[in-house]
Parts: sequence; structure tokens; C-alpha cells
Amino acid sequence: MVPLSFAGEEWLLTEGRALYWPRERALLVADLHLEKGSFFARHGQLIPPYDSRETLERVALAIRETGARRVITLGDNFHDSAGSTRLEEHAAGMLHALTRTVDWVWITGNHDPEMEARCGGTLAEELELGGLILRHRAKAGEIRPELSGHYHPRLQLKVRQRHIRRPCAV
Repeated sequence: MVPLSFAGEEWLLTEGRALYWPRERALLVADLHLEKGSFFARHGQLIPPYDSRETLERVALAIRETGARRVITLGDNFHDSAGSTRLEEHAAGMLHALTRTVDWVWITGNHDPEMEARCGGTLAEELELGGLILRHRAKAGEIRPELSGHYHPRLQLKVRQRHIRRPCAV
């Protein structure tokens, strides 16, 4: 894990790009886009159908590695408003187990306009915790420290005429 400082707080960035806040024992994750694969499959684009399982496995690993007692998602939890109804049985079981194990807060994002707490946990548009504002999209003019998702940062390199793009954390 990589140690970071922000807004007078110490943080740990996990290998899976989750952010752990030791003082609050909280794990922050953003833009899970659960059921993205099934959304694209319904529109004729086939990508591997286990994206939700893999994402939830990464979250579960980060919880185990950090000992987090709370998970706060920073929006775009499902890829579309019907995503939670398409979770296959194994992924749904994983998600329900996670939301029963820790205090789980779903902050909603632009992909979550009709999200319900049917997967466990609680819903919020934003959350103020320890002097920080947690939301999906940064708000222009906000003077308080905030953490948000939404922006999907990537690192792009050109190596021997090939473009390599990988997700990163900023």
C-alpha cells in the first residue's frame, strides 16, 4: 500500500486503487460500474461476463487487507439503473455478504439516478465525514476538502508505436 496525505489526514492507496482512511477505518471506492458487461451484452457488445465478480473480489480483498469497518462508494455503483436486477446469483451473494459485513454507504452518481438500497447498505447523495465531503462529482466552488469519483483517470504511454492505457489513481 502507498501512504498519502490529504486534508491533514493519512491515507493508504491499495493495489486495487481503493483508498483506505485509517482514522475512520473506511475504505473508499469509486466507479465500480457493476454489471457493465451485462449492459453491453444487451446492446450486442460482448465482453467477459464476470466483471461484477472481479470487482467485488477486489473490494473484498481491500477490506481484508485494510481491516476496514466501513465502505463508502463514490458513485457510479452500477453501470445503469437496472444493473442491480441483472447481478448473477454468485455476484449478488458476494455483494450481500459484503454489505452485511461492513457499514456500507452507496453515494450515488450519474449512472445511479434510480438506485435503491436493494443490495444492502444505505444511500446518500454525498456524505460529510471527518471534515471531508465525499461525493461522486467534484462541485465547482467547493472550499471544503472533498473526495470524488467520476473522472476515471488513466495513464497513457506510447511505447514502440503502441499506445498503452491503464487506469490510475490521482
